[in-house]
Amino acid sequence: MDQTVSAYRIGIDLGGTKVAAILLDPQGASVWSGRTHTPKNDYDATIQAIAGLVREATEHSPTPPKVGVCIPGSLAPSTGCVQNANATWINGRPLGRDLEIAVNRPVRVANDANCFALSEWVDGAAAGADTVFGVIIGTGVGGGLVHHGRIVNGPMSTGGEWGHLPLPWPTADEFPGPLCWCGRRSCMEQWVSGPALEKDYAQRSGSKLSAREIITNRATDPIAEDVLTAYASRLARGLSMIVTLFDPDVVVLGGGLSNMSYLYDALPPLIKPHLFTSDPNVDIRPPKFGDASGVRGAAWLWERENTVL
Repeated sequence: MDQTVSAYRIGIDLGGTKVAAILLDPQGASVWSGRTHTPKNDYDATIQAIAGLVREATEHSPTPPKVGVCIPGSLAPSTGCVQNANATWINGRPLGRDLEIAVNRPVRVANDANCFALSEWVDGAAAGADTVFGVIIGTGVGGGLVHHGRIVNGPMSTGGEWGHLPLPWPTADEFPGPLCWCGRRSCMEQWVSGPALEKDYAQRSGSKLSAREIITNRATDPIAEDVLTAYASRLARGLSMIVTLFDPDVVVLGGGLSNMSYLYDALPPLIKPHLFTSDPNVDIRPPKFGDASGVRGAAWLWERENTVL
């Protein structure tokens, strides 16, 4: 472990409905956790909510901890302002700089899917792997790539953003695809997020069910079964692009829909026909830390000085 950084670290996960916090000790164990509601559409209140959790966490740390924050977007390198966040009220704002002022200490900010992938690489489901692709399938869709412990972010800070790539090999009834909030059509987020699953069911059945209810009713509801079959096909096609491009050792699924246990058996054979190799092998795993992986990854941003490529 890099002794030049604080032994204790705070991780903050800014989500659409909640802000979660964790304090890790030098061994990576959680010694405190907390959460509060996300102040939607209120930037200043969001800064203060995060700052309040940092103050609470600091009370449980024997040394001043460093702070890492994961967000559903990224910081534009040219301005330091948030870009591409579906928490739209933070877009265009210097979140990192404002947080440093609010908490009076250095803050590192990274994409939530990148932090998820980093967490699972450090001591989670992909521990020991050279390369891991972390997938978020929940309210939104995101992805993060970690290679030898470093986040592959890129010069535009958009590395891993597969949620805004188009669905590949669309069928006739999938074209041209739904309009995404980003302004494009047929983004993966519009096909494999939780709201997309619910929308597909409503269009086929004429009634509304939550994603959880659709999954629960799979065995007794033929429409739910059809919707989930189509969902697995779309997820597999999207992931096949990533596997072909990056060839990760491990793919870890995160977000609420990663709890669908059947995906881990269903996805590999659905992905294989789309791979450009004579020896297709896809290792897809559930996350070790579940919903806590993103906030843990935010804390691990201080594991070493060069966490981001």
